Amino acid sequence: MTTSTSPRLKRWRLALGGHQDGTGISLSGLDAQKDSALESLYGDSNSSQGGLGGSKPNVARWLGDIREFFPKSVVKVMQQDAFERHNLRQMLLEPELMEGLEPDVHLAADLLSLKDIMPTTAKATARVIVQRIVDDLTKKLAEPMRNAVQGSLNRAIRNNRPRHNEIDWTRTIKANLKHYQHEYKTIIPERRIGYGRRRSALKHVVLCIDQSGSMGASVVYSGVFGAVLASLPALKTRMVVFDTAVVDLSEQLDDPVDLLFGVQLGGGTDINRALAYCQSQITNPNDTILVLVSDLYEGGNRDEMLQRAATLKASGVQMIALLALSDDGRPSFDQDIATRYAQLGIPSFACTPDKFADLMAATINKEDIGDWAARNEIVTSGGLE
Repeated sequence: MTTSTSPRLKRWRLALGGHQDGTGISLSGLDAQKDSALESLYGDSNSSQGGLGGSKPNVARWLGDIREFFPKSVVKVMQQDAFERHNLRQMLLEPELMEGLEPDVHLAADLLSLKDIMPTTAKATARVIVQRIVDDLTKKLAEPMRNAVQGSLNRAIRNNRPRHNEIDWTRTIKANLKHYQHEYKTIIPERRIGYGRRRSALKHVVLCIDQSGSMGASVVYSGVFGAVLASLPALKTRMVVFDTAVVDLSEQLDDPVDLLFGVQLGGGTDINRALAYCQSQITNPNDTILVLVSDLYEGGNRDEMLQRAATLKASGVQMIALLALSDDGRPSFDQDIATRYAQLGIPSFACTPDKFADLMAATINKEDIGDWAARNEIVTSGGLE
């Protein structure tokens, strides 16, 4: 066996696991340690004696091993797999174990789902971890969101027939430089650009978030985006979360961590009740954007929910259904409801966080969201594929 093929066979040996894999490779040193960490997670998951075990030292050592041996992106996948394959959610109740976890949006969702059964010490640690995750997401997502939305708002309030006290002289001069008159040493403006008549809130944004268990990552991202939108003075932003009950968390948008700890992940789904509440809060339909983040599996009155959605759309509300707001790929969703929404002119699709800022900007500009989705290679659902 040549040395050039040995690294490839070693990778196959690590991927296949076990000692009857046909590679004929025995591992030692760092490779053996990697193999042990992988075997602990992906070995005989049906054996009550195998896997990571229940002792805190064993789990803590495993967490340290995978952080040392594997890249951060792989560590996050392995942590998530460990929670699902070995029922390790109990480990999140132990502060010393939580401190060894690689923070990401899925960990935040797991912590939030367990917050009501955590002891006080573990909850304090969970809050610190969620704060770190929120801070990281805000650094990455806030500036693109502000730039995209503010640019759209500026275009939306531009006034091409301004009164004298509404003229934006800087933009007016730039737009009319070609009309400079050398003889008079002045510009004859053929087009005047104004600031327009600003209102206290040009647009109203309502984020209506399904907090059922499958929507955990979407809830975390929504909390961060809701806080950013609320920080823009030209928007009036509300955030409403729901399962079978509806809770308005708008007053907590200035602190996304407080807001997220007010969420109750899990439970049923009553979209109709949530839309009814949002409808009661809408005073300017033509200036309102309603973003429903839900997989559309309705546990309430389906017919009434569809009628309510139709009424909202007919009143002038720009309504969008996001089947997920996450990086997790194509989600499971109710195809029938998505199809009915499409027939009402309500687009339904999953959106990754990096696209959400541009989506909001396009919606503020009242662009055709179907066209926007096509330009961004996003497959809309409900019969629009």
